[in-house]
Amino acid sequence: MNAHRKHSFIPALKYHVFTRFYDTVVRLTTREMVFKTKLVEQAVSKPGECMLDLGCGTGTLTKMMAESDPGLQVVGLDADPETLKQAQKKLSSLDSHVDLHQGFAQQMPFSTDTFDILVSSLFFHHLTREQKIEVLKEILRVLKPGGRLHIADWGKPSSLVQRVLFYVVQLLDGFDKPVPSLCRCLDTSTW
Repeated sequence: MNAHRKHSFIPALKYHVFTRFYDTVVRLTTREMVFKTKLVEQAVSKPGECMLDLGCGTGTLTKMMAESDPGLQVVGLDADPETLKQAQKKLSSLDSHVDLHQGFAQQMPFSTDTFDILVSSLFFHHLTREQKIEVLKEILRVLKPGGRLHIADWGKPSSLVQRVLFYVVQLLDGFDKPVPSLCRCLDTSTW
């Protein structure tokens, strides 16, 4: 079955026409550099490791990871070809240790036990509960034994400002998604 028929995705900011504004909107509505810097710090690599940025979007975190460790093999995966075009432009100054792939998180185009590190930011809130379970199964498949998973996403709003910002996210992404519970960086190396 064609993966594009089996799975669908929500473009950045819900509509393709808004994709070019994604980086600006994220920068203005989140503390993007704070949580992405935290992800980079948590996902410290060892020589020869390979990392996947799941739902890499326009490649901001992908680029930060690649720049933090020039020896790290970095791979980005996203379903949206428009955001991948932006990521490719953003990553064009880096050498060949970064690869971008188009594909769905529920059916990753990678072999079992491929990655030492998997990072993801602002992706899981797009998924229903059932999709999250599918994606987590795929993550377990592509992570090597002892691999590390680091996730940052919207959490349950705890202030009026956060409620308003998350309401905007829900307007764009849809109200059928449950309120995300992943708001902190998650490290599976201690599991």
